[in-house]
Amino acid sequence: MVKRSNAKRPPGRVRIIAGEWRGRRLTIPAGTTVRPTPDRVRETLFNWLAQSIPGARCIDLFAGTGVLGLEALSRGATEAWFVEQDAALVEALSAAAASLKVQPRVVRRDVLAFLREPPSARFDLAFLDPPYAVPVEPLLDLLPRWLVPGALVYVERPRTPGLPEVPGGDWLKRDRAGAVEYGLLRVTGAAV
Repeated sequence: MVKRSNAKRPPGRVRIIAGEWRGRRLTIPAGTTVRPTPDRVRETLFNWLAQSIPGARCIDLFAGTGVLGLEALSRGATEAWFVEQDAALVEALSAAAASLKVQPRVVRRDVLAFLREPPSARFDLAFLDPPYAVPVEPLLDLLPRWLVPGALVYVERPRTPGLPEVPGGDWLKRDRAGAVEYGLLRVTGAAV
């Protein structure tokens, strides 16, 4: 999620693009600084993932509104975990999940601290869209322990400096939209 400093803006909404909950809107709580991945970028991402979503176990790190993980569930993922530190976003995410009648695991925790823990599950797909001020490399170093071999990771960064090179991973897809570069990484290194 892209974080902005304008906490005074009114709450907004973001929609689920396709699947079981197509068109359903999720509330962005007032006072939070989250800005969800734009529809256009999410549409491209989920086109890339079309064959990988059904039956996948997903983890949405820096979940914000949870729109990436909820979109995956809407399209046939079997499980989603959401990790988010902001209490208002966690509350809104839990309310959204209840309204959709799903029970994902919602973890209120700092993502870096969470990833440093011994893995309690392994995932097929991870969404990694931290605030742009947060370096992504330490997160990518820790993440493979939480993933099955060959897992896919969506990463979004500012266009400059862009997506990093990742030892133990191959960029399958990369694209740009406005000031954003985003990509789909296949983790080739073995989980530790």
